[in-house]
Amino acid sequence: MKLISFVLQLLFLLKVYGQNKPINVYIFPGTGSDERLFSKLVLPENYTANYIQYSVPDKHAKLREYAELLSEQIDTTKAFVLIGVSVGGMICTELTDLLKPEKTIIISSSKCRQELPRQYRFQKYIPINKLFGPRFIKGMSFVAQAVVEPDRNKEKAIFKAMLHDKNPKFLKRTVNMIINWDRRKYSPNIIHIHGTKDHTLPLRNINPSIIIQGGSHMMTLTEGEKISGIVRDILLGIKVNL
Repeated sequence: MKLISFVLQLLFLLKVYGQNKPINVYIFPGTGSDERLFSKLVLPENYTANYIQYSVPDKHAKLREYAELLSEQIDTTKAFVLIGVSVGGMICTELTDLLKPEKTIIISSSKCRQELPRQYRFQKYIPINKLFGPRFIKGMSFVAQAVVEPDRNKEKAIFKAMLHDKNPKFLKRTVNMIINWDRRKYSPNIIHIHGTKDHTLPLRNINPSIIIQGGSHMMTLTEGEKISGIVRDILLGIKVNL
C-alpha cells in the first residue's frame, strides 16, 4: 500500500510540474515590423516571450536557409512554441518541420507557395522586383502600407516607426525570398489565424484554421487584444470562440 501511495503521489507531482513547466515562445515579426507589433500580446503564466532578431539575409538566400540560420536563436532542449506574423509565419512553417515545436501559430501569413498572391508568384519567372534598389523598395513600402492596408492607420505612428527602422537591404532580400519560396506542403499541426480584410495576403488564397471577420494584415496590433486572447486560448488548449 505504501508503494502504491508513493507512486500516486509521484504521478501527481509530475502532472503538476508538467502543467507549470516554463515554455519559451519564440516570436517572429513580419518584414516591416519588429517586437513592437506584439505590444498588446499577453502570454499565459509560465510562457516567456523571446523575440527573434533578424539579420540581413545573404543576397541569394532561400527562405528555408534563412530559417535554419535563425533557428540558432532557439533553445530546443526545452519546451517551446513558435509564433510568426506574415513572413515570420512563413519562417515558422519552415521551422516546424525542422524543429518540431509543441505548437506553431501563424498570423496573417502563408503556409506554402500556393497561398501567396499572384503578384508574388509570377515574379519568380518575371522578376520585376530586381529592377528596383533597396532604398526605392523601402520608400514604396511606406506608400503601399498606407494604401493597401488602411487599417494600419489605427496605429499609424508605430507602423511608420517600425518600417523606418528597417534596413533597406533586409526589405529587398526578404521580398526576394518570398517570391522564390518553393514550399508546396506544410505541417497539418500549424494553427493559422487570418483576417477577411487582409489585402496583402488575401483570404481567397488561404486555408486558415481561424478566420477573423474584418481582420487586416495588421491585426496583430490593430486588434491586439482580440488576437492576444485567441493566442492565449490556443496555448492553453481552450476552444476558440469568436
